[in-house]
Amino acid sequence: MTILAIGLTLIGAVCFAVASVLQHHAVTTTEHPDETGRVGEIGQADEPAGTRPLSARHLLAIVRRRRWLQGAGLAAVGSVVNGIALLMAPLRVVQPVGVLAVPLAVLLSAAKARRRPSNGVLLGAALTVGGVAVFVVASAGSATTHTPSATATLTAGLVVAALVMVLAVAGLARHGRGPLRCLALASAVATAYGLLSALVRVAAQAAADTGILSPLVLGCAAGALVAFAAGAWLVQHAYHAGAPEIVIACLTVVDPIVAVVLGAVLLGEGATTPVGAWVLLGAAALTATVGVLTLAHHHPDAVAARAEREDAVAVGA
Repeated sequence: MTILAIGLTLIGAVCFAVASVLQHHAVTTTEHPDETGRVGEIGQADEPAGTRPLSARHLLAIVRRRRWLQGAGLAAVGSVVNGIALLMAPLRVVQPVGVLAVPLAVLLSAAKARRRPSNGVLLGAALTVGGVAVFVVASAGSATTHTPSATATLTAGLVVAALVMVLAVAGLARHGRGPLRCLALASAVATAYGLLSALVRVAAQAAADTGILSPLVLGCAAGALVAFAAGAWLVQHAYHAGAPEIVIACLTVVDPIVAVVLGAVLLGEGATTPVGAWVLLGAAALTATVGVLTLAHHHPDAVAARAEREDAVAVGA
């Protein structure tokens, strides 16, 4: 069952990578509606994408775009496939596999722009993939699980929800495009999706023990829907703020870390893990995090933003 779950997660990773590129294109090429409500693609107006906040009117224009809808469909397929995988294997085995979406998004974006990714971008992707790959291998042999109490689940959910709000406010408080804003928003999305994955796994365990209509299962289902809605809304702001590779990298690193922590706290998935394995898991998570930061620093959008700031300082001097 574990091998099948990993295979399904790989399919989900492909869906998420393609979806991210499609939705990022739709978000960044949709012009902000003017007072008359007209909307078009970037290039028809003097104001570039990302310089104005993503309003409800702008978001409505975006979600009508064909590419956005195609991306949403692929993301939905990826979510369903990933959900099925979570029913078959522990969180700490399934979730990190999605990191393969990082190099896929990098390659897809590079192919779309007809350019070779820079060495810094490739290094960031390699560190991210390598760190999470080690994490999965180290986790697979020692993950166990049990059904948590409703009180523990609610407490963990509220703590993670508060973290999502802090990250979201930090990102939404900033305007324009930039790697820091993108990282904050993408991290908020990833934290929400990590909670979503944990709640799905808790619901699966509880349904097997107490039945599908138990209060714990219904509560997890409601929490999962809220987490999904919050993540789906925030991810559009993340695409608006930065490159799809940065968003995907955050999703595939922060999401598994949150899910693994919740799995250890709620489901006892780390109860039989030796200390040496935890050290290896920590080192792998740190490596993957460094990879995301490297990717964000060397991405062409970040390089261009630094060059613009340097030019502005030079002109001002």
